[in-house]
Amino acid sequence: MASDKKIRVAIVGLGFGAEFIPIYQNHPNAEMYAICRRSRKELDECGEKFGVKVRYTDFNELIKDPNVDAVHINSPIPDHAAQSLAALRAGKHVACTVPMATTIEECKAIVEEQRRSGKVYMMMETVVYSREFLYVKELADRGELGRIQFLRGSHQQDMEGWPDYWPGLPPMHYATHCVSPCLALLEKHAESVVCHGSGRIRDELMSRYNSPFAVETATFKIKDSDVVAEVTRSLFDTARQYRESFDVYGSKKSFEWQQIADEDPVIHTRGLPEPEIPKRVKVPDYAHLLPEPIRKFTGSVQDPEHLSFVQGGGHGGSHPHLAHNWLLAILGEKPPMPDAETSANWTMVGICAHESAMKGGERIVIPTF
Repeated sequence: MASDKKIRVAIVGLGFGAEFIPIYQNHPNAEMYAICRRSRKELDECGEKFGVKVRYTDFNELIKDPNVDAVHINSPIPDHAAQSLAALRAGKHVACTVPMATTIEECKAIVEEQRRSGKVYMMMETVVYSREFLYVKELADRGELGRIQFLRGSHQQDMEGWPDYWPGLPPMHYATHCVSPCLALLEKHAESVVCHGSGRIRDELMSRYNSPFAVETATFKIKDSDVVAEVTRSLFDTARQYRESFDVYGSKKSFEWQQIADEDPVIHTRGLPEPEIPKRVKVPDYAHLLPEPIRKFTGSVQDPEHLSFVQGGGHGGSHPHLAHNWLLAILGEKPPMPDAETSANWTMVGICAHESAMKGGERIVIPTF
């Protein structure tokens, strides 16, 4: 690493957010400076556990602190846009868990504020730093897949019993986990989307967001590409083991995610005798891409009770990669991935897809800023 500068990081939201505290504490370019949570009792418990002395219950007080260089936001979805905007306006670099925002207007505002402030904004999309994505991207970059012909993403999860803003959420409003690998693999943005809703959730779930659909499935056109991608989402009243997955179909080889957790994915190779086409593969870990002190975090889960951590190492080992790439972007050593415009595009695919579903499958053009 070229720089030995330390970025003073504050983490907002300490449920999922606490997973990142030891990563920043071990990163050679980070100082884990402050934490923020509304509950003073839970804030102090977390601060004592990890030895973080600077603590805030008020986000607006935190971003006034001149010692804070960068804010990593892990608050509930409805707060993402307002907190990202406030932190950028306060001159802080921002990382925010997905999705970027819940409306197109909010996405546009964040893109514009990032440009005005000149600070780094990065949506912390886990899937594009998972070991599975890094493996498939490596195959694609080496030409082993051949020409990419079609992409598919699926994120199905039973959110029964999750915090109060989740019940009845339109499935596509939380779609970045399956949209992002399709677009990141081609390094292009989505242009337009067609989506159909299917099935029906219970009346008490439906009333919160006026969204009736149990499942939403979208196909989206990709700008400057002949490839179309398809994504499927479900959140309630649909039986399926938790899965954030993507499939990639190429002219030479294709990658298919496993049907069941703890199985291995499959590579299909064209031109072999039929029984030999599919082969299960062990996806390697990519800890070697990281500074040595944080490599261990691709394979260890700090909080195994967290509802999403069935893949080991937290979301496919992605957490230390996310933190590292955000810090490198702040240091000016590489651009953030995804940057503000890309984060907006990945988020708006889902927002526009739900709009399409509510309009009976009408094609919606995804805005560009």
